Amino acid sequence: MIAIKLRQLRFFAHHGLYEEERKVSNEFMVDLDVYFESSVPVITRMSETINYIKLYELVKKHMLQTRDLLETLATVITEDIHQSYRQVKKVSIVITKKYPPVINFSGNVAVSYEKEF
Repeated sequence: MIAIKLRQLRFFAHHGLYEEERKVSNEFMVDLDVYFESSVPVITRMSETINYIKLYELVKKHMLQTRDLLETLATVITEDIHQSYRQVKKVSIVITKKYPPVINFSGNVAVSYEKEF
């Protein structure tokens, strides 16, 4: 299998359950792995692979749509990737909220999701 990997995609968005989170943007990082089987022994054309720019645009589209839960984002992005690229066999995504709204909390929080097709 071939994996297309996008690392540390950075977005400012308004995801969260709390009203304050929806008013003030937060920084999110996305790591994405998309696995597929090649239909040819040696890939020499863009039509034989998955364009990472199109994957980025797909992730960006969803990251800019406000959601209550990171779990929702992860599953919706994964399903959209599979619908867009039927040759995809597996998607693994991690969405990190850099500054969670928790008093005296040091660090960040993340949701990871993996699905095989």
